[in-house]
Amino acid sequence: MGILGHDKVIIVEGTSDKRKVKSIVKEPIEIICTNGTISASLLDEWIDTLYDKDVYVLVDADAAGEKLRKQLMREFPRAEHLFIDKMYREVASAPEFHLAAVLIGANIEVHTQYLDRG
Repeated sequence: MGILGHDKVIIVEGTSDKRKVKSIVKEPIEIICTNGTISASLLDEWIDTLYDKDVYVLVDADAAGEKLRKQLMREFPRAEHLFIDKMYREVASAPEFHLAAVLIGANIEVHTQYLDRG
């Protein structure tokens, strides 16, 4: 854990995505929302505050999500991109067990009850 708090940051699109991911993740992790679009000034601010952190991008599997992902790839070339199955389309509507598996795949600690498909 860094001096300034969390070492890992997950960038999601909306507040419902943030709530869902936050409930699954076990370790202290910062989750920030783009709310769809990112202004140049907000991006600059993020680049300054996130430059020494592990950045993960978890966005919807749709056209808007892909556009955002491309923008974030340019600004955060070292970010790790997490992908939900296209059949779920949105992070908020993906089942918890699926999101938990995606997060574990990125070495992010999750609450184990979410790994159960039951």
